[in-house]
Amino acid sequence: MFATARALAALIAFALPAAAQDGIHVEDAYARFSAHSGAVFMTINNFGADEDRLLAARTDAAEKAEMHTHKEDANGMMQMLAVPGGFVIPGMGSHALARGGDHIMMTGLTRRLKNGDTITLTLTFEHEGEVVIDVPVDNDRKEDAMAGHGGHGMTHGTEGN
Repeated sequence: MFATARALAALIAFALPAAAQDGIHVEDAYARFSAHSGAVFMTINNFGADEDRLLAARTDAAEKAEMHTHKEDANGMMQMLAVPGGFVIPGMGSHALARGGDHIMMTGLTRRLKNGDTITLTLTFEHEGEVVIDVPVDNDRKEDAMAGHGGHGMTHGTEGN
């Protein structure tokens, strides 16, 4: 009987960390701001078996927060495009929101933000629901290694996903 109880306790102890890694988890989130707009970058991890989708974002730091991406047009110009369908987060995978790629764009800032400030961001996922995170402002962070389109021009538009 004692061995069975010990085995059950061990099973529960090993199952708890696995359960803690279920669903959506955000890591390494940070924001950069100018006088009129800002962007948030992060890695979204999905520890569930099924894909999920980031559908929306909101914050009291801006009137508007939406998913954006960058794409190169036929002339080599980079365009920043809204992605109204959101970003897919594959099951047992991740999706990076990084400078020069997918990100959350914020316009109509409601207050002046500087390094060291923190904003609260609510992410809405198709299956996970709402995930609320605190995001530090870090205008000094170096550009992500995979990002950057030095010398390219930029235009804005909408991508139909």
